[in-house]
Amino acid sequence: MLIQSTRNPTVKLVRSLLTKKGRRETGLHLIEGERLVAEAISSGAEIDSLFVEEGREPVYCPNGSVYHVTRHVLESMTDTDNPQSVCAAVKTPDIKLPDEYPEGLIVALDCVQDPGNMGTIIRTADAMGAAGLLLSSGCADPFGPKVLRSTMGSIYHLPIWQGELAAELVKLKSEDFRLICGHLAGNEILPAPGRRCVLIIGNEGNGVSDAVAELCDKYRLPMFGRAESLNASVAAGIMMYEIAKEMRK
Repeated sequence: MLIQSTRNPTVKLVRSLLTKKGRRETGLHLIEGERLVAEAISSGAEIDSLFVEEGREPVYCPNGSVYHVTRHVLESMTDTDNPQSVCAAVKTPDIKLPDEYPEGLIVALDCVQDPGNMGTIIRTADAMGAAGLLLSSGCADPFGPKVLRSTMGSIYHLPIWQGELAAELVKLKSEDFRLICGHLAGNEILPAPGRRCVLIIGNEGNGVSDAVAELCDKYRLPMFGRAESLNASVAAGIMMYEIAKEMRK
């Protein structure tokens, strides 16, 4: 089926996924580009509908509806200025809090609001073998377009949970997880993470909240130059690498 009108009801629904309200109401999110679509499909994500620009090669899709659209319609549906030839509406995974957390490294984000930072942290957590990501209620939407592009498909490789962070950290601590947060007033010696560890990354401007910091061992990355701090995703990447390396010894 070829869709040629931007007024098509399916096109309007997909366009609504560019907003947080639309994603919440439909339970869907939008991904763009052949690589991200292929990663979603190979990871077992549930495709609701797939859209391919007319004249392009068909894309294998084991489930969901497949539509061909004109270039004009494709551009009206997507977030980028010059979109690739394919996009898809995908069922958003359940991000409710688990009854029990898995052993390993859990990365927790305390009001991280920049989509690029969040996406990069998710991708790095995936690369470092994290068991999952725990997001505070004040974080950016992990299924927003900019976050999804930054994850490069890692969003589909590990579980993501969202809820009241301080309460969940108390629970994790009771389950023998070591809580480590990046903090400017912290010690420059990394605490031993053990087999169960939560690394908490704070807000880009304010760091971790006082309530969260009080629960944690505070760690400060040693600085050898004149900069006093690092971008949140850069600091998170360095700390994840150091903790993951220690946990595998």
